[in-house]
Amino acid sequence: MRNFKEFAADFGWPRIIIFFFLIALFIGAPFVGVSVSTSFSDVFNRFGQNAILVLALVPMVQSGCGLNFGLPVGIIAGLLGSTLAMQFGLTGWFGFFGAVAICLPFAALFGWLYGLLLNKVKGEEMTIAMYVGFSLVTFFSILWLLLPYSSPAMVWGYTGRGLRTTITLENFWGKILNNFLAVRIGQNFTFPTGMILFVALCAFLVYLFFRTKTGTAMTAVGSNADFARAGGVSSDKMRTVSVMLSTMLGAVGILVYQQSFGFIQLYQAPLFMAFPAIAALLIGGASVNKASMVNVLVGTLLFQGILTMTPSVINSVLQTDMSEVIRIVLSNGMILYALTRKTKVSK
Repeated sequence: MRNFKEFAADFGWPRIIIFFFLIALFIGAPFVGVSVSTSFSDVFNRFGQNAILVLALVPMVQSGCGLNFGLPVGIIAGLLGSTLAMQFGLTGWFGFFGAVAICLPFAALFGWLYGLLLNKVKGEEMTIAMYVGFSLVTFFSILWLLLPYSSPAMVWGYTGRGLRTTITLENFWGKILNNFLAVRIGQNFTFPTGMILFVALCAFLVYLFFRTKTGTAMTAVGSNADFARAGGVSSDKMRTVSVMLSTMLGAVGILVYQQSFGFIQLYQAPLFMAFPAIAALLIGGASVNKASMVNVLVGTLLFQGILTMTPSVINSVLQTDMSEVIRIVLSNGMILYALTRKTKVSK
């Protein structure tokens, strides 16, 4: 009993409740006509779609910059990479990794400028980050209409210029990671092996980075900036590097999301993508001061599992389609919980 109490205290009762609620939904699903195999497939798919976007938050948390409400900065860089790759006619694996290669320099530049700004407003990073993210999305909503894209697959058909709101990836690199080594059992279950492996690779690389001299210095700055400065570490430099890394991961994350979703969505679509990622990280056990790979993986799985299962089960019980309403209520409710709960630094 004592060990369980210690475990509950460390893991957190809210996460334990969410976990058992998710298990209850899976147990109850067959009794209301919801396919368990389809549900598992959807949960794994949504986990892979969102995990790197959640992972992108870790560097800034570790460096003391707080939660990256400016995640849309990285997402915009990813959108630039994917649209330019399509403009150049890149397809398949060459298209996906070409988009990655194109987006990373943009993400590094945006992250560097973003980091310089956050170093000027220490203590107010999360507020300014939200403003920066919203402003950049609005600015690019204008640029998507003005930039000289010409690919018929992307531009508005009746004008021949300006990018569409939704652009299909069907003939480019749609689901290319999902289908790689995919495990299919029956007609309803598909495990997106390639996407999960790519997520695992990114998480492992970030884990290794924080074992390097730079990663250790970054964590030291986040833990105690004065102590790190006394040891010869430039806190401003480490903070800037963390913002650049976060922005680059956000760019890669949206490319993974897009290929799984099958479409690129522009204009206002990136506006609120930071909130679910932040909620998932906090639900996974992170705080505004410390985050780990475990927090990313557990939080993303719990958050996306609840968002996937609850609408399906309730729709079947009520015999009506309220999935979008339920998803919005659940998503915003968990975000509200995650952002207002009292957090402590994880061990």
